[in-house]
Amino acid sequence: MAAPPPTTRASDWRATVRAFALEHFKNPAWGYSHCVRDYALARELAAADHLTLDDDVLFAAAYLHDMAAFKPWEDERLDHSDVAAGIVDTVLEGTGFPMAKIDAVRGAIRTHMYYRNPAGPEALYLHDADALDWLGAIGVARVMALVDPNGADPDGPTEVTMLEDNLKDVPARGALPGRPGPGCAAQGRVAGISRGSRARIGEFSNAVVLANAIVWRYLPRAAPSFR
Repeated sequence: MAAPPPTTRASDWRATVRAFALEHFKNPAWGYSHCVRDYALARELAAADHLTLDDDVLFAAAYLHDMAAFKPWEDERLDHSDVAAGIVDTVLEGTGFPMAKIDAVRGAIRTHMYYRNPAGPEALYLHDADALDWLGAIGVARVMALVDPNGADPDGPTEVTMLEDNLKDVPARGALPGRPGPGCAAQGRVAGISRGSRARIGEFSNAVVLANAIVWRYLPRAAPSFR
């Protein structure tokens, strides 16, 4: 089991970062709760692999990795990982965070997505935790939350396709196969979570079909909400 986070005065910067994330990161798929899960799961996976991470680096990266998915930091021309890595110092500077570790935070943020290759233990475990959060019941719930209730993009069938793509693509890059040492715990979780994902994708797909049928049967003149 992961050791509890530091509780000394040096950890006060964490309260600032946590409050920042809670105030600004509001999205059902990649908002504040996703940051909390990524941090907790990365610590849990590392503990299962008997590896000690730099908790300052992991905490900062986990809570701020998606900041460029939100305005005013978003830049649609660039990958949100790269943007966030480039500006994360603007949040951390002056909070008490040990800025000598900023490059490690940048690296972990830059490679947190499943399609990138992490280097260094904090980057690796954030990467794997973030990948796992796209799978299983939580992954399905995150994607379902993106469905536009008025039938605009993304609609239900589109999100079913996204779930199927995640199940195909994420396990191949999250918990990088064949990696010696660190990552073993994540590899073990992928198999079980993937099986659960298949069942839940089927349930969601059936729900979309049922919703379409209800709309067309009882509201023939209304715009179909789940199409």
